[in-house]
Amino acid sequence: MTVPVQAATQIAAEAGASAGGYKEAILFLVTAGVVVPLFHRLRVSPVLGFIGAGALLGPFGLGRFAERYAWLAPFTIGNRSEIAHLAEFGVIFLMFMIGVELSWERLRVLRRLVFGLGSIQVIASAAILAAILIALAQPVAGAVLVGLALALSSTAVVVPVLAEQKRLGTPAGRTSFAVLLFQDLAVAPILFAIAVLGRKDGGDLGGALALALGQAAVALVLIVVAGRVALRPLFQLVARTRSPELFMAACLLVIVATALVAAASGLSMTLGAFVAGLLLAETEYRRAIEATIDPFKGLLLGVFFVSVGMNLDPAQLVAAPGAILGLALALVVIKGAVMLAGARVMGLAPAVALEAALLIGPGGEFAFVLIGGAMGAGLVPEPVGGAALIVTTVTMIAIPGLAALGRRAGRRVSRAQLDRARAEPVPEAVQNRVIVAGYGRVGRLVGEMLKRHAIPYIALDADPTRVAEHRRLGSPVYFGDSANPEILRRCEIATARALVVTLDTPSAVEAVVLAARAERPDLTIVARARDARHATQLYDMGVTDAVPETIEASLQLSEAVLVDVGVPMGKVIASIHERRDEFRAMLRRKEEDARPAFRARRTVGKGAEPSEPAPQPAKPAERAL
Repeated sequence: MTVPVQAATQIAAEAGASAGGYKEAILFLVTAGVVVPLFHRLRVSPVLGFIGAGALLGPFGLGRFAERYAWLAPFTIGNRSEIAHLAEFGVIFLMFMIGVELSWERLRVLRRLVFGLGSIQVIASAAILAAILIALAQPVAGAVLVGLALALSSTAVVVPVLAEQKRLGTPAGRTSFAVLLFQDLAVAPILFAIAVLGRKDGGDLGGALALALGQAAVALVLIVVAGRVALRPLFQLVARTRSPELFMAACLLVIVATALVAAASGLSMTLGAFVAGLLLAETEYRRAIEATIDPFKGLLLGVFFVSVGMNLDPAQLVAAPGAILGLALALVVIKGAVMLAGARVMGLAPAVALEAALLIGPGGEFAFVLIGGAMGAGLVPEPVGGAALIVTTVTMIAIPGLAALGRRAGRRVSRAQLDRARAEPVPEAVQNRVIVAGYGRVGRLVGEMLKRHAIPYIALDADPTRVAEHRRLGSPVYFGDSANPEILRRCEIATARALVVTLDTPSAVEAVVLAARAERPDLTIVARARDARHATQLYDMGVTDAVPETIEASLQLSEAVLVDVGVPMGKVIASIHERRDEFRAMLRRKEEDARPAFRARRTVGKGAEPSEPAPQPAKPAERAL
């Protein structure tokens, strides 16, 4: 009996060890499943929830007591290196999505804020912070590196907070984003400086830095050239398979590959992913890529926020709360004052400058990378680096609250002040457009008529060849499934004027109508119908107008023959319009009469086909449901 017991014990131990390898992932998924719904219900940013969960479950929270109380071990995150790798990918995916949403054209428009205001903020903030550290008897090189690290702000927190508040398109949102973009671009040369200053061989530091910068520049050019040549054909090839899984795999491949190539060349992985996003922003696959990557970005950013919380040691806060909070306040005030002054120099309105200053004042995620690397290279003493990191964490936690204060300040911006703020570029016009689902023969005609009447529109089509052909002709058509709610959101359905569904398959039309109506109950929807019976079903689903092909064809034939036999054109047009109105009224009456039977059949069983052909007009809709 002893041998089987020992064997069973060993198997159980091995199983426990194997399961322990997934402990961090399971804890994070549980945290995400609890934190996001809870904080969404409380109308608080989930960022605070993830940071708090990291502090609670990390080595300075429950992990501190795990050795004394063994039952706490399963509820703590001990593998910080594994979490750190996933957290890095959260920032990488965020920068990729920023690049996709930005595009080269918008970067060109924002150049004055990016390279003007951004450089003022980073250089001036770093100089002031470094001067303070030098005055406190810190080494010059270490003081400069810590100053540069603290001068950077948090793209990973500020951008999601602004997006949640729907303020990315406001003047303050665009200003903050432009400064954050310059900061992300500045990370690469700072990393070069740390690598070169940390060399122990006593070589030529200037020559090594110049060589590293040249290598990075060459790598960046190669990424851009290769991306312009290869990315569109790659996605066109994958899209032809009609496989969402392969499309997702291609998106992940592009992000990871460009990030790794950039890292191997001395650039930051985030910069490589950002460039890849810029390259794909100009393609017809932009909307589909955004819808595919967004869930990955959200989850991985949650891991990043958890890792930030894990670095927060409550014991240090308890030991010296006044000093830490005072340093955190000083950091926000110094950076905010620099940002406020720079924004005023650039001609921005005072309320816009104040809101942007409150967002840029706290520290950012790259401080952990830069200060950690500098401490590893022996350039920054451990006490100074540790204090800088905890101050950074405290200020990042304050970002949602500062954003709320900034939003109140932004409400006081007058129209005259906005008109005088010439440095604030107008964002891409995406509101009040018509969405055309399907860009075949009918969809093209609808697009041409909208263009003729100067009504902006955006079209979606699932045929990559057709999309590529019409993109070359300058049509605003994108690849994507128009029945996908996430793609509809990326096409700004929340502010769309109307949706026109021109697909030729009844089930596909019904799927789009159901998805769109779920997103916008008040949206005007005009849908193509196969016949009168199909039009009746579409009216029951909530379309504003359904246009049956058979009825329209018969009306056009009638119009032609009446004119040809000599009936005056005016009378013909009037009678055709009258007959069309009669058909529409008849279809709506049928829809009202059929609605009780339709709903009764839906409650019996969704998707169930009747054993015999039934007279009720709900059969195609059931297939879509």
